[in-house]
Amino acid sequence: MEAGTLYIVLAALFGLFMAWGIGANDVANAMATSVGSRVLSLRRAILVAALFEFAGAYLAGGSVTTTIRSGIVAPTHFATEAELLIFGMLAALLAAGSWLLLASARGWPVSTTHTIVGGIIGFAVVAVGAEVVQWGQVATIAASWVVSPLIAGTCAYLLFRSVQRLILDTDDPFTNARRFVPGYMFITGFVISHITLSKGLKHVGLPLSGTEALVIAGLIGLGVMALGIGFIRRIEPLAGADRDFQFTSVERVFAVMMVLTACSMAFAHGSNDVANAIGPVAAVVGLVQSAGSVVGQSAIPGWVLFGGAAGIVAGLTMWGYRVIRTVGRGITELTPSRGFACELSTAATVVFASGVGLPVSTTHTLVGAILGVGLVKGIAALDLGVIRSILLSWLVTLPAGALLAVLYFYLLRALLG
Repeated sequence: MEAGTLYIVLAALFGLFMAWGIGANDVANAMATSVGSRVLSLRRAILVAALFEFAGAYLAGGSVTTTIRSGIVAPTHFATEAELLIFGMLAALLAAGSWLLLASARGWPVSTTHTIVGGIIGFAVVAVGAEVVQWGQVATIAASWVVSPLIAGTCAYLLFRSVQRLILDTDDPFTNARRFVPGYMFITGFVISHITLSKGLKHVGLPLSGTEALVIAGLIGLGVMALGIGFIRRIEPLAGADRDFQFTSVERVFAVMMVLTACSMAFAHGSNDVANAIGPVAAVVGLVQSAGSVVGQSAIPGWVLFGGAAGIVAGLTMWGYRVIRTVGRGITELTPSRGFACELSTAATVVFASGVGLPVSTTHTLVGAILGVGLVKGIAALDLGVIRSILLSWLVTLPAGALLAVLYFYLLRALLG
C-alpha cells in the first residue's frame, strides 16, 4: 500500500486523540463518586485513577480486537476497497475524539462506545450504503440507554435503602455498622473481583471459566470481609458522641470501601474502554501490514496499546476534573455510604449485563445509579437542570459521532484518496 506509513501515523495520532478524550470524559465512571462524597480530593482521585487506568489499559487491554466495533459493519463489505475502510476508521476516530473534546469541555458525561459506534455508522452509510449497517445491533445499543440506567438506579436505590434500614436509621448506627458492613464488604470484594477476572483480565493469558471466576471472586470476597472486620474493630466512636455524631464513624467505614471500588473500577474501565480508541488503530495497522487484505481481526502491537493507555492518562490529568465535578457533585449530594451504593450498583450492573450479552455504557449506568440514590431523599434532592443537560448529551452522542465522521470521511478521501 503506497501511503501505508502515512496511514499508520495518522491512525496513531487520531487514536491518541480519542484516547485523550476517553480519559477526559469517561474516567468519571471510576472517580466521580469518590470526589463527590469527599472520600478523595480531586488531585488524589486523578493520581489514583491515572495509575489504575494505565495499568488496566496497558496490562489487560487485549492482544486481539475486532476491527469493526460491536459487529456494526462486517469488514467483508470493504474487501475490494480497503482504502475506504482505512479512511472510515480514521474518520471515526477523529469524529469520536472531536465529540469527546466538546462534551468534556462542557462537562457532559457521554458514552465513548456510543460515540465510536456512531462514527462507524456514519462513514459506512456514505461509503457503501445504509444496507451494510446491522440496524438490529444499533437498536439494541439504543435500548441500553434506557435499560442500564434503570437497572443501576433500581439497584442503587435498594442497596442504599438497605443501608438506611439496617444502619443509618437505627438507634445505634455505629454498632449496627460493625454488624452489617462486613456483609457489604463481602459483596463489594466479590462483585469487583468478578468484573476484573471476567472482563479486565480476559486477555492476559488467564483462561478462567465462569465457575473458576466465581470461586476465586468468592474467596477474594471472604478475604476482603476478613480485612474489613479487622479494620472496623479498630474504629472507635467519638467519645461522648450521640446518635447523630456516630454517623462520622459510620461514614469512615464506607469511605474505605469506596477507595477499593474506585481503584478496581478504574482498572476494569481502562482495560475495557481502551479498545474504543485502539480497535480502529489496529484495523488500519492490520490493513497496511496485510497490503490491503481485509480481515475480521488483527493483532494489536504493543506500541498501540501503550499509546492508548498514555492517551487516557493524559486526558484524565488535563481535563478529567470537568466531568468528575458534573457527575460527582452536580447531580445530587453524595456521602461515602451513598457513593458506595452507586459504585457497587454500577459494577453489579456491568457484571450482569456482561453475563447476558447486553451492551451497556458505564457512563449511563453510573449516572442511573446516582439518580437512584438521590431519589431515596426525593426528587427535590436532584438537580434537574444538570440531569436535563446530561440526557440531551446522551441523545445526540450517536448522531453527532455519525455526522462528524461523514464530514471527516469526505475530507480525508479528498486529501488522501
